[in-house]
Amino acid sequence: MQTLPGMNLIAGRCGPILLTVFTILSKAHGDRNIYPSSGVLFVHVLEREYYKGEFPPYPKPGELSNDPITFNTNLMGYPDRPGWLRYIQRTPFSDGVLYGSPTFESVGKPTIIEITAYNRRTFETARHNLVINIMSGEDFPLPYQAEFFIKNMNVEEILASEILGDFLGAVKNVWQPDRLNAINITSALDRGGRVPLPINDMKEGVYVMVGADVPFSSCLREVENPQNQLRCSQEMEPAISCDKKFRAQFHIDWCKISLVDKTKQVLITQELMRGEGILPDAGEYKPPSETLKTRDYYIDFLITLAVPSAVALVLFAILAYIMCCRREGIIQLVHHSAIQKSTKELRDMSKNREIAWPLSTLPVFHPVTGEMVPPLHTDTYDNTNMPLMQTQQTLPHQTQIPQQQNAGQWYT
Repeated sequence: MQTLPGMNLIAGRCGPILLTVFTILSKAHGDRNIYPSSGVLFVHVLEREYYKGEFPPYPKPGELSNDPITFNTNLMGYPDRPGWLRYIQRTPFSDGVLYGSPTFESVGKPTIIEITAYNRRTFETARHNLVINIMSGEDFPLPYQAEFFIKNMNVEEILASEILGDFLGAVKNVWQPDRLNAINITSALDRGGRVPLPINDMKEGVYVMVGADVPFSSCLREVENPQNQLRCSQEMEPAISCDKKFRAQFHIDWCKISLVDKTKQVLITQELMRGEGILPDAGEYKPPSETLKTRDYYIDFLITLAVPSAVALVLFAILAYIMCCRREGIIQLVHHSAIQKSTKELRDMSKNREIAWPLSTLPVFHPVTGEMVPPLHTDTYDNTNMPLMQTQQTLPHQTQIPQQQNAGQWYT
């Protein structure tokens, strides 16, 4: 929002006393009315200097106030803005910008935008209302529209009145129309573009749509030539004769230019309305009457639970009858019991099984005394774990056989 020049002059002469009065007046008269036209670009700048008077100055007198201020904009009663209205603010130390192209459906309907300013130093807020009264454009819509993609600009740069005027002047020199208006401006990021790297002063890019009342010039139609279409498919710049009129300040991507002829679209729409296959008008929608009878779903709930439960109970009874009452079921149970009993008997027999003793464990005679030497095992020894060959052990009645070691020497 822009301040009145006379108000700044009075505030500068009368000092801080009238500054307080100016703050109260701006709070009381916060609503501002503007009257944009439908189908024409709308730009409104939210100036930080306008809102600095809403916040207390610095404690030190004479120190310049440069508080970081951010803005939040929304349609009154809603969390966001209308679909045609956009907002951008790069840093808390730059101005915010509301821009967009009002639609024809919004004509005659006041659009109230709530603007909330946040002081990031003192955390104070100030709220104003911006009333947008959209007027019907006399030449809306312009029949011929062209959309340009400018690669070396950001959206807030092209929104400046001087730069936008220079661009419209360059387009007018190429197109030569009687009426030329900027219809809409869109950031490349809103079209799915990627954020550029912060090197070599790279820009995001911006789409600018303009409209005129005369057909497109031959220069603008050069991009439709087969040679230029082939160069665009190979990611090469097409050869456009009028590119030098933009190159000094604007770098146009001619492969992304879009030419729209509204006159042909209107004729096609009229032909479709005359044809078949379109549903007849059924009138306004009539909702159901409020006197409808309430329906009780208790019976439906019981049926939903009772039917599956009854079926499950019948199946369980049939299975129990087959397994317990019929002969086949009894035979199966007896057969299963017999198998368990046989398995248990085999396990008991495996614990008490007797095996033949190896020859090495049979009773032997002592070579000296002739007495019978008892076997190495006992009756209580586990026969199932008895090895076939016993380890050599020195028994009390066993004599050692002398063995020869070296040079005819014997040892026991």
